[in-house]
Amino acid sequence: MIEKFEIKSHDGPGRIGKLNGEKTPKLFYKDELKIAPSEGSAYNIDKEIAKFNIEETIRLAEENVDKCNAAVIQGSKYINLRIECMKKLEEIGYNIFIVANSDELLTNPRELVDIIVNLRKNAHPSSILIFTFAESSFMPILTYMGIDGFLTNSSNYYSHLKVLQTPTKAYDLNTYKLFDEITQEEIEEKNVECLEFVIREIQAHMENSSLRNLVEERSTTSPQNISTLKILDKKYMDFILEYNQLF
Repeated sequence: MIEKFEIKSHDGPGRIGKLNGEKTPKLFYKDELKIAPSEGSAYNIDKEIAKFNIEETIRLAEENVDKCNAAVIQGSKYINLRIECMKKLEEIGYNIFIVANSDELLTNPRELVDIIVNLRKNAHPSSILIFTFAESSFMPILTYMGIDGFLTNSSNYYSHLKVLQTPTKAYDLNTYKLFDEITQEEIEEKNVECLEFVIREIQAHMENSSLRNLVEERSTTSPQNISTLKILDKKYMDFILEYNQLF
C-alpha cells in the first residue's frame, strides 16, 4: 500500500521529506506501521536459503498488500538479493521498508555501508528505508547514508538489556552505576526520550545543512561509528558528492 511521501531537500544523501504530512527523518512508534509478514532468516546463511526466504517474503507481502503499509527487505548478507527483494516489493505496491538483520549489520560496518548505500541507490526516490535497533549515537550516520526512519522498539530492546541510551553513548547500567535504583520501564522511558531528542537534533542539523558536522562529531563515540564513516568516505565518495550542495 503506497504511502504519500515527498522529498523536500537533501543534506548529503540524507533526505528531508514529508510522509503523510509528518517530517522525515522520523521515529515510528508501536502500531504506527502495519508490517507485512515475512520469512525471516539469519544474516550469515547460504545463498539458496536466502533466495527461498525472499520468495516466501514476496508471497506473504503480496497476500497482505491491502492490509499492510510496510514490508521487510530480506536477503541476509547478499546485496543483490536485498535489492531484488526491495524492487519486487516496490512492484507489489509498497514504499515503506524495514531493513532486516539491522542488529547484526551494526556489528559489521563494511557490510552495513555496502547494504544501506546500495539499497538507497537502487530504491525508488519515494521509497522509505527504516532501520531497527539503532543505538542513538549511530542514527546520524545512518540518516546521512539515506535511512529515513527508526523504530522506537529499540528503546524496549535496550531496556531489556539494562542499557541506557544517550546521544553519544550507550551505558550498560550493570557496569556504570548511574542510578541507585531504576526499573526497566524507567530505562525504556529514558531511551524513548533520547531517541526523540536525537531525531530532532538530526532534523535541525539537516535544515541547517550541517548533518555532516554531526556525523563527524558522533564518529568518535565508538569504533564501529568511526569505521562506518571511514568506509563510507573511502568506498562511496561519489555517492556522497552526488548530493552535496555547490557553493
